Amino acid sequence: MLGVHRLCSGSSDTKAQPVAVVSEQGLPNVSDEPTVLRSGQARNNQAPSNHHTRSVTHIYELFLRDAANGFDAIDPGAVNQAVALLHAARRRRARVYVMGNGGSASTASHMACDLAKGIGRSRHERLRAVALADNTALLTAWVNDNGRAQGFSGQLDTLLEPQDIVIAVSVSGTSENVLAGLDTARELGAATIGLLGSDGGRALHRVDVALHVPSWDYGVVETVHLGLVHAMANALRGHPLTAPRAIAAEAVDLAMEPPP
Repeated sequence: MLGVHRLCSGSSDTKAQPVAVVSEQGLPNVSDEPTVLRSGQARNNQAPSNHHTRSVTHIYELFLRDAANGFDAIDPGAVNQAVALLHAARRRRARVYVMGNGGSASTASHMACDLAKGIGRSRHERLRAVALADNTALLTAWVNDNGRAQGFSGQLDTLLEPQDIVIAVSVSGTSENVLAGLDTARELGAATIGLLGSDGGRALHRVDVALHVPSWDYGVVETVHLGLVHAMANALRGHPLTAPRAIAAEAVDLAMEPPP
C-alpha cells in the first residue's frame, strides 16, 4: 500500500484543502540500471540485483536520465530522412496515415493533428494526415468482420495510394495489425516510417526509415516518440512555435510555394 500523508493547504481566509504527499515508504522497487541500451549492448533478461526502495524524486531523476538517453540514441540522419519524406509528401499533396495501439494510438492521433493543423497556417503548408485508430466505426468493422490483424491494413487497402506515406508507432514492433499495415503499404508502393522501441521487433526491417528508441520501458519510449513528433513538426514548420523568426531545418529544403 502506497504511504500517503494528508496535509492542509490554503490561506487562513479559505477552507483548508487536503493535499496528498507520498512518503518514501511503500514505494515499488526501482532499479538504478538504465533502460536504454547503448549501441551493441545486449539486453539483460535477468532481474537487476540492485533493487532498492527509492524516493519519488529519485524515481523521477531515473526517468529523466533514461528519457535523455532515449533521445541520444535516435539517429539524427534518420530524423532528417523522415522529415524529408514528409516534406516531399506535402509538396505533392499526398496523404499520411499514422497507426498505433494503446498509448501509441494516442501518439499517432497527436502526430496526425500536428501534421494536419500545427505545421502551417495556409492549406499548402499543412499535410493531409489521418490517424487510423481515430475512426472507431471503420476500425471496429474491419476487426469484427475480418480479424484484429486487418484493423489498419483493411483501411489502407481502401485508402492508400503509392505516393502516400504510412507511419507506424509501436514500442514492441510486433503488433499484428501494425505489421499487417506495413505489409499492405509495401505491397501498394507507399513509403513507410517507424517510431519504434525495444529491439525494433519485426517492424524494424519493414520500414524505410526507423526512428528507434532501444528501450523496453514503455514510458521512456512513448515520451521520446512524442518528443520526436514535436521535433519533426518544428522542422516541417521551419521553426519552433516560440521562435521570433524562422530557423531552417538542416539539409531539408522547406521552401514552400503556393500551388499554381
